[in-house]
Amino acid sequence: MTISTEPDTGPESGLDDVLADIRACRACLGQLPHTPRPVVMVAPQTRLLICGQAPGRRVHESGLPFTDPSGVRLRDWMGVDEATFYGDPRLGVAAQAFCFPGTNPKGGDYPPPRRCAELWRPRLLAELPKVELTLLVGGYAQVWALGDRARSNMTETVRAWRDYAPAILPLPHPSWRNTAWLRKNPWFEAEVLPYLRQRTAEILA
Repeated sequence: MTISTEPDTGPESGLDDVLADIRACRACLGQLPHTPRPVVMVAPQTRLLICGQAPGRRVHESGLPFTDPSGVRLRDWMGVDEATFYGDPRLGVAAQAFCFPGTNPKGGDYPPPRRCAELWRPRLLAELPKVELTLLVGGYAQVWALGDRARSNMTETVRAWRDYAPAILPLPHPSWRNTAWLRKNPWFEAEVLPYLRQRTAEILA
């Protein structure tokens, strides 16, 4: 029996390399009010990729994506429980920026820095060939991914969700700050959420 000493250059090895580089990234060191802590959760099996904006403070502290009230709402939207969300490798999370950008004294968090997406997203997405559906959560993620295809604002982009199906589904951010938006836009719950839950169930079937 011959044991190869050549390095593994398969897809899993390539993804492992990218993830190791992302988690070691300190490109924004000194520009953030804290030590960078990149948070990403993907696997070679990932078929549904959630692209949010950036981790919040609770996610920065936990090291896992969506360990906050936004995550509770997002999982409800998708129709999955916590164990499935974190335990099924077919679900992945790779935000627009991987590190918590800090809290804006005027309210909310600072926007995700473009530098992070420019550094890492093309390389990471190239290692996730099985992704069938990407959820673009929030306006920043939508503008980055859709470019000129994005509408004039987040509401109009989400309203035009059928134009991006089946590979992309734009969503509002599940933050509690958007509760008023959800009340003003009942079509989202009536039209978009059934589709999201159906696609999620199909991918996990």
